[in-house]
Amino acid sequence: MKGNAAIRLTAEVAAALRGRRPVVALESSVFAQGLPVPANREAAERMMQAVRAGGAVPAIIAVARGEATAGLEPDELERFLRRDGVRKVSARDVSLAMAQGADGATTVAAAMMLAQLAGIEVFATGGIGGVHRVPKYDESADLMELARTPVLVVCAGAKAILDLAATHERLESLGVPVIGYRTDEMPAFWSRASGIPLAARADTPAEIASAWRMHRALGRPQGMVVMQPVSGEHALSVSLVKTAVQAAQRAASSKKVSGAALTPWLLAAVDKATKGRARAANLALLETNAALAAAIA
Repeated sequence: MKGNAAIRLTAEVAAALRGRRPVVALESSVFAQGLPVPANREAAERMMQAVRAGGAVPAIIAVARGEATAGLEPDELERFLRRDGVRKVSARDVSLAMAQGADGATTVAAAMMLAQLAGIEVFATGGIGGVHRVPKYDESADLMELARTPVLVVCAGAKAILDLAATHERLESLGVPVIGYRTDEMPAFWSRASGIPLAARADTPAEIASAWRMHRALGRPQGMVVMQPVSGEHALSVSLVKTAVQAAQRAASSKKVSGAALTPWLLAAVDKATKGRARAANLALLETNAALAAAIA
């Protein structure tokens, strides 16, 4: 079924939106590029189950053989999990992927854009993109999309391979509200603490939902970021992450890894350096973020 003519809605998603039932958008790049096989399948299953357990309908956002879609059919999801020629698409790349009939796995920026087009207001991911450490001018399109697309994004902060302080400053400059969920400081993806204080905190999903309604009533064009720390049992120490990230950055520089390939390469390098603990933390935070998003929705 069609919602906006430019995007397809699966029957389940369309029915939920018609009935004004909660829907949570999920990006597809984390499954097609961000996590290795078979962890990507586990992530998809855990996130969708968490959304359903919270009383909402999951909608994986993607471009499926040239069709922008909110929700993937089972055979389509299989294609993305197997990575059969699936390209990574940010917001700028969606139209070309559609024109070329390609399979495109959406980043946070692209998923936000298409979720808003579909009429979905709440989106769950792992970590948003931000300002890279090297080179300093390399900035994720996620930040600009947050500045212009009214979608509420639940995450565990920005990915820890990034310059977190610079990312926080850019979000402030762009007028994007950032709320810590039961925390007074910005989470650091695999770690609970960053030392960066947040200006706003909420302790219940209802508080966040109310803030979002007020944000929309004021006509603000930006999205809103809700940052939830990874659970303590899965969290990595700040020192361990710092050491692993620095080593990964040096290796990426020596191998001249850059562009869209850099983030998944660094994430894989950190996971290897932490003997799989980073991946376990990633899976855990994806699940809990999906659950919080469902509660807010």
